[in-house]
Parts: sequence; C-alpha cells; structure tokens
Amino acid sequence: MRDPGMLQEFLDGGRVDAEVFSLRPDYRAVLLAVDGLVPGPSDHASDMLLQAAEASAREALNGRPVEDLPHVAAWREAYTSFGAKPQRSRNSLEALLRRTASSLPRVNRLTDIYNAISVLHQVPLGGEDLSSYAGAPRLVRATGTEPFDTAAGGAAVIEHPDPGEVVWCDDAGVTCRRWNWRQGRRTQLREDTTAALFILDALEPMTDEALSAAAENLSAHLARLGPDVRVVRRLMAAETTFEEGD
Repeated sequence: MRDPGMLQEFLDGGRVDAEVFSLRPDYRAVLLAVDGLVPGPSDHASDMLLQAAEASAREALNGRPVEDLPHVAAWREAYTSFGAKPQRSRNSLEALLRRTASSLPRVNRLTDIYNAISVLHQVPLGGEDLSSYAGAPRLVRATGTEPFDTAAGGAAVIEHPDPGEVVWCDDAGVTCRRWNWRQGRRTQLREDTTAALFILDALEPMTDEALSAAAENLSAHLARLGPDVRVVRRLMAAETTFEEGD
C-alpha cells in the first residue's frame, strides 16, 4: 500500500498545459489519488446509489434534452473549441445521462460509485487504475503521434488522437481522449484494482463549491471500500492549486 506521501507526490507531478487553459480559462479539475481499495462486485449500497442517481437525472431533465443542461452545454462548447463534434463524441457526463433513460450499468462497486457521483453532481468523472500509470497525469493538446490503446471490433488496436485534440496522457501515451470522452484500455479500472485515480472536470457555470462537494461525496463513498482507504486530493486551475490529504 502506498502512503499518503507517495500519492501526493504522484499528484504533484500532474499538470494542465497552458494551451488547454487558453481554450477554456474557466477549466478546473480535481484529481483524487486513492489507495487501499478492496475490490468487489456491485452490491446493495452501490445499487442504491445508482438508483438515486437515476432519479436525480430524471428530475433534472424532466422532459428536456440532455444537451440543454448547463454543464453538458458547456462541455459541448469546449469540444467544439478544439475541433471535436459533440454530436459524435459525447462527453462522459452526457453519455451517462443519456443512459439514465433506461438504467445506468452495474459494473462493480468501484465503477458504480464514480458513475453515480458523476450523474448526481452533473460533472464528468473518470476513474483509472493508478498502478498502470507511467509517470504523472498531464492534460495537453496532442501532437497526433501519441499512442492510444483501445479496442475496435473486439480486437486491441493502437489509435492516435487528432493534432490539437485535448487529451489526458502519461509517459506511455494517451489515457483519455477528447478531454473526457473515451478512456484507454491500459489504465482502465479492473476487477483487482486497489489503487485508482479519479478526475473530476468542471467548466462554468459549475462553481468551485459544487466541484468540491462532488469530490467530497466521492471520497466519502470510496472510504467504505476498505478499512485502510487513503485519499489525496488536488485542485488544478489556471490561477491556483490546492492539495489536501484525507
């Protein structure tokens, strides 16, 4: 198990490039590095949390299109700013909200929790296996040469982002394309994941207070996934950074 100092060191190495902030100066991200998780299948608690998220989504939408929700609309604008077509590449929040018309997937209790928090707080939220990272997470505008480990037609393939695309990456390549659209296979959460990285993405009109509340709620639910769960948090923004260990 990593101690909080190691988790903090991992987050301290992360960065958001100035070119990304030039696109959206209002962008903020909260990163949570978590260790001590005990893997397990979906359970009653995670199912109840997903049910609450589904009910929250139905209330928020109440017959109106998903794309009309303010934070979804803001992310559609952000995608357009680097050349992506939001009708074809839906940000992770919009993709989840559209699934609530039927039901959210039940995967395992770790994935269930972060999907539910994403919907409950209307914030894009990605979860990845921290042990599979090569170096620290970075949000950059791609050159177009970076490898992205994904699947197509059931087979593993290596793709490359478009030049100028906003991507999360580490020293080995892209971990998530188009800001928060599609995560790669290499760092995906697995049934045996015990250490994870979570990224919560915010644009205006989401406030710092609302973003912090989402991170706090996620941390609280993660804490039940083991007796020795450790969470370290960092806020990344254009003007300031803030670190906190739980």
